[in-house]
Amino acid sequence: MAKNKKEEIEEEVLDNEGTASENDNSEENVEDSKPKTVEDELADMKDKYLRLYSEFENFRRRTAKERLDLIQTSTEGLMASLLPVLDDYDRASVQIDKTEDVKSVKEGFDLIQTKFKQILSSKGLKEMESSVGKEFDAETHEAITQAPAPSDDLKGKIMDEIEKGYQLHDKVIRFPKVVIGQ
Repeated sequence: MAKNKKEEIEEEVLDNEGTASENDNSEENVEDSKPKTVEDELADMKDKYLRLYSEFENFRRRTAKERLDLIQTSTEGLMASLLPVLDDYDRASVQIDKTEDVKSVKEGFDLIQTKFKQILSSKGLKEMESSVGKEFDAETHEAITQAPAPSDDLKGKIMDEIEKGYQLHDKVIRFPKVVIGQ
């Protein structure tokens, strides 16, 4: 009987192990079905992410190309409006060789200069007013050099303007270059 009890215990252990392994398999089957849905969801999310990323990259490339095209053609209107001035200069240079009358050549160049300034002002370019005799301001002037002031009242003030300053739509694009009294 001892063998029988031993055999019974072994059979019972084997039965329990078999039941346990069957239960483990059933749990694995349940777990296998869960990871598949999680994996499917993960694959779907990866797919959505890749599509969204690709769409964004296409958008980025397209806008970069559009911006580059815009930059390259942004001055097209200005250049087209300046072409008549260039034509006038070409005609004037031909006439310089043919004429001896300096006064008419000067008038022609004055007309071209006026036309040129009108075109630039129509595009938003403004000449800054002269600052000769005013106090030097480092934020609105560019000092080229200092020169001895002829009188004490010109010390620290602008004595001469070497180059004019210009604004484009209220933004300074070139500060006036000035000489300061010392």
